[in-house]
Amino acid sequence: VHDTLDDVVSLFSQFTGQARAVRRLGSAALDLCYVASGRLDGFWEQRLQAWDIAAGALLVEEAGGKISALSGGKFNVHAGEVLASNGLIHDAMMTVIKTHAQALD
Repeated sequence: VHDTLDDVVSLFSQFTGQARAVRRLGSAALDLCYVASGRLDGFWEQRLQAWDIAAGALLVEEAGGKISALSGGKFNVHAGEVLASNGLIHDAMMTVIKTHAQALD
């Protein structure tokens, strides 16, 4: 997934067309905790450090949610990207991200 400002805004726009609301809180750790608690249904981000996502990713998994790379591959805390969800919308989120990435290539 590309990450220029235009690309980020475009991807955000793709999600707003398919979701009731899209929120950006500014803290990956907090966003992941909110996914784990059920306050948010999903979260995606890139250009992160391990300390931004390690604990939150574990909380999402332990709460029964799903964690992966943006591509849908296995999550790696050192890869700097994460796609997290309640598990119910994970595939739909991944489809939006993949479609967006293909359109940019």
